[in-house]
Amino acid sequence: MTKKLLFVVSLMLVLAFAAMAADVSGKWTFEQAGRGGNSVTVTLNLKASGGSLTGTMSRPGRDGNAMETPISDGKVDGDNISFKTVQSFGGNDFTTDYKGTVSGDSIDLSITRPGRGGGDPVTTKVTAKRSTT
Repeated sequence: MTKKLLFVVSLMLVLAFAAMAADVSGKWTFEQAGRGGNSVTVTLNLKASGGSLTGTMSRPGRDGNAMETPISDGKVDGDNISFKTVQSFGGNDFTTDYKGTVSGDSIDLSITRPGRGGGDPVTTKVTAKRSTT
C-alpha cells in the first residue's frame, strides 16, 4: 500500500512539474539591429522536450537568403530557457549565448556576443514574440 501511494504521489509531482514548464515550442520572432542601423527580423524555431531545447535561428543574409543556424546546449527550466549558437566567420567560430524568461507569448532574451577584436562580451536585450504565421 505504501509503495503504491508513493508511486502515485511521485507521478502526480512529475506531471505537475511538467505542466508548470513554459510552453516554448514554436516559432518566435524579434527585431535586431543590423548593418547600417537597419533592423532585421530574427526567427527562432524552438522545440522543447522535457528539460531539453532544440531548434534553429534564422536571419536574412547579405544576399537576401536566410542564414539558418542550429541552436546547441538548449535547456528549459520552468520559465527559463538558455541556448547557444555558433557561427563561423573567416575561419573563426563565434559563440553567442541566449538566456531568457518565457511569459505567455513573449520571451525576454539577453543575448551575449563576443566583443570585437577579443574585447569584452556585449549583451543586448530583446523581446521575442510568438509568431502566428
